[in-house]
Amino acid sequence: MSEWKAKRFWTAAEVTESEGRFGIALDGRGVKTPAKRGLEVPTRALAQAIAAEWDAQDDVIDPRGMPFTRTANAAIDKVATQKAEVADLLAAYGDSDLLCYRAQAPEELVARQAEQWDPFLDWADKALGARLQPRQGVMHAPQDPEALSVLGRRVHALDAFELAAFHDLVSLSGSLILGFAAAQEVQSPEAIWDISRLDEIWQSEQWGRDDEAEAMAARKREAFMHAKDVLTLLNSR
Repeated sequence: MSEWKAKRFWTAAEVTESEGRFGIALDGRGVKTPAKRGLEVPTRALAQAIAAEWDAQDDVIDPRGMPFTRTANAAIDKVATQKAEVADLLAAYGDSDLLCYRAQAPEELVARQAEQWDPFLDWADKALGARLQPRQGVMHAPQDPEALSVLGRRVHALDAFELAAFHDLVSLSGSLILGFAAAQEVQSPEAIWDISRLDEIWQSEQWGRDDEAEAMAARKREAFMHAKDVLTLLNSR
């Protein structure tokens, strides 16, 4: 038996506005999330991106081609309903941040990590008011509680839509600091993504490419770039 697929039933998607929120209407009928909440977002730019996804659908609806819609749904149905828990989850990355766990050898890798990662720890100290300390090896060593508290307050200050995008920046890179750096455009998202993959890039240089691992990394990179695009559209208020 073939799988049933939803088909396009509308002629045009348009952006609507009500009390400072922006929705998407299909032939005048408002779009709802999977949990039947109104799909309304904080900025017209994000709503336009979502409407463009709906307009781009062919006869059969393909959710894979609607990343902005998926992110908005997640923000409304999931993040907004458990915002504090999501913020706590992301803030916890600070205590085991990728940038803080360094190789003990070989010297070239140790030097590369210091060259690429130390500037971000310095930036976090100055721009975010939180100094995280690097350590060698993989054994967990707690960071300064005050620094973690500062970072935690910054995470909790994000709204549900920002948090939905920020979640992917942090979880995909493995670094709370790189997540903030991408959000604040310290470097391009492409450069920050490569910096988060320093160890993997090193391994491929030494032992050769792993096609399966590279394919997975490409999918994660696409999701990371999308998360940054969402934040850019949210900042166009």
